[in-house]
Amino acid sequence: MHIGEILKERTIILRGADPVTQHGFVQVPTVILTAKDITGNAKLVYTMLLKYAWNDGSCFPGQERLADDISISRDTANLCINELAKKGYLKVIRRGQGKTNVYEVNIKVKRRR
Repeated sequence: MHIGEILKERTIILRGADPVTQHGFVQVPTVILTAKDITGNAKLVYTMLLKYAWNDGSCFPGQERLADDISISRDTANLCINELAKKGYLKVIRRGQGKTNVYEVNIKVKRRR
């Protein structure tokens, strides 16, 4: 069945090629969206890090930029990063004084039992 036919049967209609969607999409693993062990803000931080890293395989935005891009405080962004790292969804590589950290986003996450 063609995707257009499948979407006709759904209650969500996707329309593209407009100023909003032309900048692309970020695919988020369902296991992240439905994870009960991380907060909604952490899910949003994870999604934004995926957006930053999608082309290069890693990313290194400053916490200030990350917070600004998703309209949260820098402290909240930092808490979310620590939450994601503690749960194994993210690895933080510290590069030293005055440099941004590198974030490895773990797309293959282990299911919790």
